[in-house]
Amino acid sequence: MLPATSKLCAAISYRHLRNMTGLRRQAAVAISQELSRLASRSPGPSTWIHQVRRRSSLLSSRLEEKPFSDMEMSYIKQGEEALQKSLRILEDQNDWKTETVAGNGDKVLSKVLPDVGKVFRLEVVVDQPLDMVYGELVDNMEQMGDWNPNVQEVRILEKIGKDTVITHEKAAATPGNIVGPRDFVSVRCSKRRGSTCVLAGMSTTYGAMPEQEGFIRAENGPTCMVLRPLPGSPSQTRLTWLLSIDLKGWLPKTIINQVLSQTQVDFAKHLRQRLSRPVPV
Repeated sequence: MLPATSKLCAAISYRHLRNMTGLRRQAAVAISQELSRLASRSPGPSTWIHQVRRRSSLLSSRLEEKPFSDMEMSYIKQGEEALQKSLRILEDQNDWKTETVAGNGDKVLSKVLPDVGKVFRLEVVVDQPLDMVYGELVDNMEQMGDWNPNVQEVRILEKIGKDTVITHEKAAATPGNIVGPRDFVSVRCSKRRGSTCVLAGMSTTYGAMPEQEGFIRAENGPTCMVLRPLPGSPSQTRLTWLLSIDLKGWLPKTIINQVLSQTQVDFAKHLRQRLSRPVPV
């Protein structure tokens, strides 16, 4: 069925390619090529990471009605790069070391990567359905400062298509001002593939948001959150958060490691509190 479908798509689209220009034509050709490659593969079992990596490819994304500028395309590609790098890190299950395990089972692990540095991985189960968790983290992104004390503000600077946004985040100072105010400018992309959602991001530059007085411009990424329904319990969500941050400034690694792992544990606690509140009518 798939080989026949790919041939049909190629035949239908050929006469339209001559009327396309620029990025839209390139993308249409790439989609046709991707369909041909899929047709030559034999089906087989795969993990959720392999499924997301394959299906989230920029080349297989639906063409938008509005063509993107070169700058917008560069941001889309940065978001896709963050997603792919994050999934490659999570795919490798070797050499993860336990940083902390909370009494409720929340766990933070870490590993050191040659080209990234130390990364942290939070594994938790949230007693709320996936759509509710996704809505809070994506649709209500700018409200995060209302319920997470570690975040002062999240502001969307620009939306690009349906999957990509540029954000400015201000982190709250830590107790005792051990780590002073930091801010980040990030490109983020969100992908929903079947029952799996991936929210990925990395630092970027944005001309309209230069470095701010009183804040040290830190860098993050690749980073991502993966949301999946708990097997056998669709009313619960398994959340995996990959965190990679360079806080900049002169900070001992021991303090950085302690702050980042605690930040993840605190995030899970505050997210549960947020989701447990009654939804206003």
